[in-house]
Amino acid sequence: MSQITPVILAGGSGTRLWPLSRKSYPKQFTELLGPETLFQAAAKRLSGAGYAAPMVLTGADFRFIVTEQLLSAGIDPGAVIIEPEGRNTAPAVLAAALLAVQKDEAAVLLVAPSDHVIPDTAAFQAAAQAGLADVAKGRMVTFGITPDRPETGYGYLELASAPTGQGPVPLARFVEKPSASRAQEMLDAGHYLWNAGIFLFAARDMIAAFEAHAPALIAPVSAALDAAETDLGFLRLAPESWAKAENVSIDYAVMEKSTNLSVVPYSAGWSDLGSWVAVQEKMEPDAAGVATSGPVTAIDCANTLLRAESDTQELVAIGVQNLTVIAMKDAVLVADASRTQDVKLAVSALKAKGAKQAESFERDHRPWGSFETLALADRFQVKRIVVKPGAALSLQSHHHRSEHWIVVHGTAKVTVDDVVKLVSENESVYIPLGAKHRMENPGKVPMVLIEVQTGSYLGEDDIIRYEDIYARGQGAKG
Repeated sequence: MSQITPVILAGGSGTRLWPLSRKSYPKQFTELLGPETLFQAAAKRLSGAGYAAPMVLTGADFRFIVTEQLLSAGIDPGAVIIEPEGRNTAPAVLAAALLAVQKDEAAVLLVAPSDHVIPDTAAFQAAAQAGLADVAKGRMVTFGITPDRPETGYGYLELASAPTGQGPVPLARFVEKPSASRAQEMLDAGHYLWNAGIFLFAARDMIAAFEAHAPALIAPVSAALDAAETDLGFLRLAPESWAKAENVSIDYAVMEKSTNLSVVPYSAGWSDLGSWVAVQEKMEPDAAGVATSGPVTAIDCANTLLRAESDTQELVAIGVQNLTVIAMKDAVLVADASRTQDVKLAVSALKAKGAKQAESFERDHRPWGSFETLALADRFQVKRIVVKPGAALSLQSHHHRSEHWIVVHGTAKVTVDDVVKLVSENESVYIPLGAKHRMENPGKVPMVLIEVQTGSYLGEDDIIRYEDIYARGQGAKG
């Protein structure tokens, strides 16, 4: 049988762990539980002997983050497929299957979200290997988590019989999220597992399942793939065709209607980190149930999560219980621990009032690095800009503002019209309004500068772009 090709789903809106996770930079790319991101952990878990380079499906805004984090984790990026817009998991899985059979008719795919925590890589890979026997028989395999509580926030898998080991068991049916009483009944019954949303299958069997159960998706997804364009090594699906694909999950479109499904039980530890309470559990709380991160002081607290995400702040809690407190420079969440599933309501409320914090951070990530606004007022703005080694911003000009750059770390190679020069630490350069300019980092360490903008309009869309190594269009930010 072919190597397993991982298909890592790395989209999502990032609302459930707001304010640390947001649409502009969702939770899978953050260092939520340590120095390794959830995305990197997922990629490592699906690598090694028996695994091919991964396919990653993500949005255009995250394509450079994906490749950077994969390379940082020591993993070949493989194929990075850009979805023009999120259409849920069914079109994404179909696109991966269609692409895979173009290269190998016998391709075997393992589809997994990028934001789950599965700490025991060896156990998970053993479970995947156990599923290959059924895949060889033409069956599609899903993975069910052995429940340890009557959870109402997950869908369930009903097995045809109680599991007797780690091998595949035929699936009887999918079960929607239950009531508390029904969840307890299923826990007691012993043949219901949580649906982890992870699937193992031969690509041609998945395509056949779509042809049988969701044929309307075949044409738009195939057309989006046929008309896809290669962009700096990324495969960008054609937006017009992709938009015609139904926004539907793989469970609803195909899996719930298929009869050739098996389940591999898995009990070695799993979490989808679907709430801040789930994060608190993974942070190993102290004897009083208090979990902390960052500059935090907890006095006489119990069953509480306290996270301070900026080194410039001090988060102090006295005598609180059953709270979730997440403090960031631009937003603070305070919630009863029993209500953390409702964080998405806060995001909706912030969007309704036009608050930037609903979806964006102060720090804006770009292919070349990042920037954040330090001060903003009428006719001026001050930014801190970080440029990665070897990276360069586009050659550009502005209609409405001039800029003053002060290098505070590293060395910048600066172009202003026909003049190119190096600007070292504690040196500065002035960019007149309308001048063609570019900053580059020729060094081997991150270059940091302070940018002072002055003018009548300071929006990120005031850009005329002449050259860009990242192939972005006119008006694109940065």
